[in-house]
Amino acid sequence: MKLNSLKPAPGSKSNRHRVGRGVGSGWGKTAGRGHKGQRARSGGFHKVGFEGGQMPLHRRLPKRGFHSPTRDDTPEVRTSELARMKATDIDLAALKAEGVVPHRALGAKVILSGKLDRKVALKEIKVSKGARAMIEAAGGSIQLTEKPKVEKKVKEKKAKKPEPAEQPAEKDAKKG
Repeated sequence: MKLNSLKPAPGSKSNRHRVGRGVGSGWGKTAGRGHKGQRARSGGFHKVGFEGGQMPLHRRLPKRGFHSPTRDDTPEVRTSELARMKATDIDLAALKAEGVVPHRALGAKVILSGKLDRKVALKEIKVSKGARAMIEAAGGSIQLTEKPKVEKKVKEKKAKKPEPAEQPAEKDAKKG
């Protein structure tokens, strides 16, 4: 027996049902859609999730959770992964070259997990408190330039002009 000689059992496979192919086919004219109505129109039938006007299940249930679109922008790097790296001067490009972080990463953060016995110099990589203590205990250094803080401009509100108070004599003149 060979793969090219295998065939399904007779009668197990039937041709695709093709509607709208003429009166003689038995599925011509309305093509099984019946007469008029929303289901007979092209593109006019309610799609998945419609429950006849009742509030659909996916709208009745409460929303849960949050999927951050920027979650993978700053991956975590373990101190044990730093110990396995060959480079001593470690920046984002070195992490990408070794395959520790994905190429689409915009930054990285070192977390305390595992041991680090050798001296490493981190440049422009965020570090947790525990990882900072371990790196500095091993004789390493961390260089991180802080971004300047931008002060928000506060618009000064213009004081409303007080309306001139009418004199009592003018009020009497208006009445009369």
